[in-house]
Amino acid sequence: MLLTKARKANYQRPDCLTKKERVTSMKRLFLVIVAMLSMTMTFAENESVGNAEYVETYDMSLNYRRLGECLGLTLEQMETVQHIHETFCGEMMFASQLDKEEQSEMVKSAVLKDLKYMSYILDAKQFSGYRLLLNTTLNNRGIVVVSE
Repeated sequence: MLLTKARKANYQRPDCLTKKERVTSMKRLFLVIVAMLSMTMTFAENESVGNAEYVETYDMSLNYRRLGECLGLTLEQMETVQHIHETFCGEMMFASQLDKEEQSEMVKSAVLKDLKYMSYILDAKQFSGYRLLLNTTLNNRGIVVVSE
């Protein structure tokens, strides 16, 4: 019971503060809020909408059923094409995170590897259609691949 009375004696209720103390505590609270907001804005500055759109440019995911219909693929071909293209998508997303010089090399390597693997799976007519679709997609997204 003595402890409780001692705690009550040391406790200052907010309404017991003087006007100067209340103003000082409000100033501190305001400064803490401003500091938190400025730090949040600094960290969020790098995550702009432009960055998200830039990364979406390198997202090469597609509807495999529609690709299969367009190219006339069998079920086994569709399955294999899906695995090859998922690897290609992963390489393109990795390339989107690199700087410009490394990025162009990685994109070129990914495209050439994708075309090489697809040439093993698809017949000549299907491969020609796939190349046309891939080149059109890359051109529409503004990705330039210079082949030798």
